[in-house]
Amino acid sequence: MKDFPKQSRYTLGGKIDQLFVDVAELLYLASYLNKEQKIPYLQKAIPKLDLLKFFLQVAWELQELENKRYLALSEPLNEIGRMLGGWLKKTETPAR
Repeated sequence: MKDFPKQSRYTLGGKIDQLFVDVAELLYLASYLNKEQKIPYLQKAIPKLDLLKFFLQVAWELQELENKRYLALSEPLNEIGRMLGGWLKKTETPAR
């Protein structure tokens, strides 16, 4: 996160960057697996996404992230969270 202040670029900014990568990796892998194999990946992605949203909020509250950028990131992440919850629920539901 090059726009972060230098004092937190490699701590909070690095944590946020890593969580973005982790969530993207888990979702990419889950997309190629069969129904039963997807569940653990989705179960790992959801809390990582929640942590990502939490750390973005911390950065915003510490005024290390502008309001405009925070909104641009948090709104799509909330939508992704809802979609992930639905994907997991659908995947866990037994076939009829």
